Amino acid sequence: MLGVLDTRAAEARPPAAAGHADAASRAGPAALIDGRAIAAALRRRLAAQVARLDVERGVAATLAVVLVGDEAASQIYVREKIRAAEEVGLRWVRHQLPARSAMGDLLALVRRLNADDVVDGILVQLPLPPSIDAGTVLAAIDPDKDVDGLHAVNVGRLAAGLPGLVPCTARGCEILIRSVRPQPAGAHAVIIGRSQLIGRPLAQLLLRADCTVTVAHSKSSDLAALCRRAEILVAAAGRAGLVRGDWVRPGAVVIDAGINRVAAADGTGRLVGDVAFAEASERAAAITPVPGGVGPMTVACLLENTVLAACRRRGIDPTPL
Repeated sequence: MLGVLDTRAAEARPPAAAGHADAASRAGPAALIDGRAIAAALRRRLAAQVARLDVERGVAATLAVVLVGDEAASQIYVREKIRAAEEVGLRWVRHQLPARSAMGDLLALVRRLNADDVVDGILVQLPLPPSIDAGTVLAAIDPDKDVDGLHAVNVGRLAAGLPGLVPCTARGCEILIRSVRPQPAGAHAVIIGRSQLIGRPLAQLLLRADCTVTVAHSKSSDLAALCRRAEILVAAAGRAGLVRGDWVRPGAVVIDAGINRVAAADGTGRLVGDVAFAEASERAAAITPVPGGVGPMTVACLLENTVLAACRRRGIDPTPL
């Protein structure tokens, strides 16, 4: 595939689906697509690549993480990403700016990181404080270091089928799909959601894989009917339980990219996806859980982008690593 590390080992069927020659060839009860296990396999492969880059090429692949303010959730996400980077052997640097920082200060930091030849990937943790325009900041990042894959240059490269850095959650969804349907060519894929993080880039990835792709959204008419035609169904709408069981075509692969916190009966919160999991499992061939499906893949693919950026910046072909 253009512009993607050779992760065929990580994209082989997940351990939870072992014993099924092709999970997409049968109807439910669905095989569970274990995102944690698949992400762990990808991280092991990346760790081997990082080690070989260091030993054979003298390259210490490095990720720069920028955090503005002290918002609790962002602090947790940054710690998780740094811990994952350490696990695969990536070097990292963390820059924290006060919440009241001027946008000029953040842009100056981004320019310094762009110019720093040691830094291979730049991640600016979102959301940013209201006083800072995220679009302006993301546009200032060197596209070759844009490990979130959100710069307009990388968006254009993806649309044109050129090598680039792909948004992490979309890339993770693609890997999960291929774990149970390694050759998706010809399949009809329906994606609910058209965000820059998931829906739009995943549509491009699946088009590149020769799928027939329908992108549905809040203004689509008869969404249920669209979903019933999908051999690959991706829910990324941000609405808890939107996709009911009878929306799922028997034998479909269902990828639930929704993360929604809902109140439990005891007053605590729990995470659920956009798909009514129990209902959909009775009809799908394979399905991702929430949590434990798409979520772990996002961080693993951030690391993949960092390694890919480190190679590309130095003219190294990552495939043999």
